[in-house]
Amino acid sequence: MALWCTIRTFAQHAAELGNEQPATPVFFVKPNNCIQRHGSIPVSQHPGEVHHEVECVIRLNQHAQPEAIGVGLDLTDRLTQGELRSEQLPWTKGKCFRASAYVGGFVDWDGSFESLVHTDTGLKLNLWVNEVLVQSALLSEMTIPPSVQMEELLTWAPINAGDYLFTGTPSGVGQLHPGDTVKATLESRERGVLSSIHARCD
Repeated sequence: MALWCTIRTFAQHAAELGNEQPATPVFFVKPNNCIQRHGSIPVSQHPGEVHHEVECVIRLNQHAQPEAIGVGLDLTDRLTQGELRSEQLPWTKGKCFRASAYVGGFVDWDGSFESLVHTDTGLKLNLWVNEVLVQSALLSEMTIPPSVQMEELLTWAPINAGDYLFTGTPSGVGQLHPGDTVKATLESRERGVLSSIHARCD
């Protein structure tokens, strides 16, 4: 199983980090042993910074279509990532550390990629740190939507059933500290909260 992660899919997030939004989707891959599904976020155990990035995560079926969806955290060591990028080196260490892919429960999804981002019925991401809402966006705000991400992936990537697609984060990313509480949700206007994460940073 692979975790395919798309960068800068929300224009405002690209802007807040001082980056240009790419013309076509750009990806990195996390190994599946980065996944954490419950328990505390081990911030103090990581030898660097840990920043939150809330995302919609899609589990793919054998036809590379959505099988299930959930909320996820693409945890990032921003300082390390920046240092490696400045030296034009791969920034694996900034993205693929222990527990850096925190994934909430999945819910079955029989809709299309397009239905996730529909203007009227699409989904919404939220993330609170210490009960303060710091990230919030409709998936319809994505400027590189999941359908475009998959079209690009399928031209070259060895996609398998059960793979995850991390579809990118909205603006509002920031550092987590020991003692912080984190709540993340993926919501539907019609069905309410579909997937959630409740965790403490230790």
